[in-house]
Order: sequence, then structure tokens, then C-alpha cells
Amino acid sequence: MLVVQKYGGTSMGDCERIENVANRVIDAISSENKPQMVVVVSAMSGQTDMLIGLTKYFTALPNMREVDMALSSGERVSAALLAIALESKGYKAISLSGQQAGIHTDSTHTKARIESIDTTRIKELLAQGYIVVVAGFQGVDEKGEVTTLGRGGSDLSAVALAGALKADLCEIYTDVDGVYTTDPRIEKNAKKIDKISYDEMLELASMGAKVLLNRSVELAKKWGVTLVTRSSFTQKEGTLITTEENIMEKPIVSGVALDKNQARVSVVDVRDRPGIAAEIFGALANGSINVDMIVQTIGRDGRTDIDFTVPQTDIEQTKVILKPFEGDVKCIEYDCQIAKVSIVGIGMKSHSGVASAAFKALAEQNINIMMISTSEIKVSMVIGLQCAEKAVRALHNAYKLDK
Repeated sequence: MLVVQKYGGTSMGDCERIENVANRVIDAISSENKPQMVVVVSAMSGQTDMLIGLTKYFTALPNMREVDMALSSGERVSAALLAIALESKGYKAISLSGQQAGIHTDSTHTKARIESIDTTRIKELLAQGYIVVVAGFQGVDEKGEVTTLGRGGSDLSAVALAGALKADLCEIYTDVDGVYTTDPRIEKNAKKIDKISYDEMLELASMGAKVLLNRSVELAKKWGVTLVTRSSFTQKEGTLITTEENIMEKPIVSGVALDKNQARVSVVDVRDRPGIAAEIFGALANGSINVDMIVQTIGRDGRTDIDFTVPQTDIEQTKVILKPFEGDVKCIEYDCQIAKVSIVGIGMKSHSGVASAAFKALAEQNINIMMISTSEIKVSMVIGLQCAEKAVRALHNAYKLDK
């Protein structure tokens, strides 16, 4: 049996917590199944933010290649410390960087995508009885340059390794004991979900739920990885992410997600001609800017308005990319005081009135909706940042998710 475990930054927060992780790993390999273990780790809590701050000390737009060199060090430190902790307890352990673990990516620095994994070395080490500790969040491109996978990329490393190694189980350990109907720090009546479908989890992750990175869920679904998320601080059962067919009761709404890392871009009075939208969004795509919600008004007097959202962390780069278009428009406005709140549920496919209930709940709280986006199993709304948490509580109550 082969198990991949991933431990987040809070779980690896200091040497005492790293020792706790070591004990959990030892408990797992000492269990009845006696599995082979691959452990993927994040940087110690706060380390990545600290390193990002250092890289921006000299300039707001540092060279992304150098940023990756700096950021990737955090996970390597964690991996080495965990391997040392395991060895101190009498177990064979070895730490590997993303490159040493055979994780190959494209060349998009700070947002790289995994292209392939050469599992040869990991399999050799497992066969020799080692616990293999892999630095998450990183890989290497075809030129040998170090790359990082973006925020939450250690989850992606773990799921990708589990898929490539055909692991029996992939466990994601965090500081919460599973997936909740919403953030328990915002809504005290939030409840843990025992089972959730890949599609629902993908939407929740895409909409701002912090438990799992959306790319991780997408990869788990594609490769059929059995995925469980649970706390590293308790022995409670976590949340199983599985196929829709494995879930007997399908609630109309499973959860409410909040994403505060959003910025709204308003391109005002664009010349309404064929291809202008393709030029704007093509330039953003070439700059690896992930555009989310898009609203274009009907053209008038040869002009139109285009509103869209991007991650707030990409706003400075977005301004640079859009500067050449300033001559074609009246103005380009940027608003970072927004948030995106979303409701998600596979039961929405077969029920009417779900969206109207959300709009009514927000209206009763005097919360204005700026933009709306929908899919089969979700409704997302852009609102003012100051109303974000109140909106989450209103929606959670409207759909009685505490029951």
C-alpha cells in the first residue's frame, strides 16, 4: 500500500509541530497496513509571505525567475527538517526538492503547471525502505530553472505525485478537520461536510475556499485520486472528495465560499469593434493573468464598457499590460475593495429558485451586487469588500446550511 500525505504551513509551523508531523507519519507506517509513505510539505507558517515581502523590498515587480529561487527555499527547509526529525526517531527518511523528485513543469515562473513527473528515484527510495519527504510547491522546467506552482501549490504537488505513483490514498493535512459549509471563522454555525463531489469541491476551491487548491481537485478528478482532507492536530475523520455517484444525498447548496483576493477592472468607453475584446483578454492571457468574471455592456454610440475581475495579487501586472489600450478607451478603473461570494451545490441542477433566494438574502441585508456569474452548480456575486462576511452569514442562513 502506498500513501501520499501533505502537511500545510500551519502543521509545519515550528520544530514542535514538525515533530508532531513526524509522529503522525510514524503512526501511519506502523498501522496494520504498513504503507509506503511519501510526505509532501509546505513552507513553515508565514515563511512564504515573508519571502514574498523580501523580494518586493527593492521593486514592486521583481524578476519572477529570482522570486522562484527565493520562494522555493521555504519548502526545502521544511522537508529537510522533517527528514531530520524522522531520522532522530530511528526511521530511514530522505528529503527531495521538486527537481530531485522528478517534477517537471512549464516555464511560467510563480504560476508553473506540472507537465510530467519522473517517479524513478522516488520508487527506488521507497523500495529501499525510505520515507520520502518532498518539498511541495516547486518543480523544474526543461532548462533546469526552478519554478513554483503558485499559492497552495503543495496540494497540487501531493495530488500529482499520488496520481503518478498510483497511490492508494492522498491525505491533505491542514489546520481544519475537513471541508465546511463555509469558513467557520466567519460563521460559527458552519458544519463539516463528510463527503463532497469533485465538481462541488472544484467550484468551492475556485470561488475562494481555502481548504484545497482548485487545480489539485481538478487533477484528483482527472486521475481518480482518492482524496481526504483532515486536520493534523486531531484524530477526527476528515472530508472525502469523491465522485458524484458516491454521494447518496445531494443537498441543493453544499457550501458558501468567499474570495477577498479579487480586483475589479472597468474598461470604460471601449471602441466597439470586432476583435477588441480578443485583443484585451489575449494580452492578459499572454501575461498569465487569470481573468474570472466578465461583463460587457451593449454598445452605444460606437462605444462599450467591459468589466472583469482578476486576482488582487495580479493588479499591478494587469495595469502594466493594459496601459497600451489607454488610448482606445475613456479610462480604465481599478477597484480592489471588492469580494466574490459564491454558493455551490450539485443539487442546484434539479432545483429552481436557488439564485433568486441568494439575491433576496443579500437584498435583505442591503448588500448591492455588482456582477453575477453562474454555472450548473454555482452562483457567484461580486460585492463590496466591507459587506463580504455579512453576505456569507446571510447566505449560509438562507439555505439553512447549519441544519
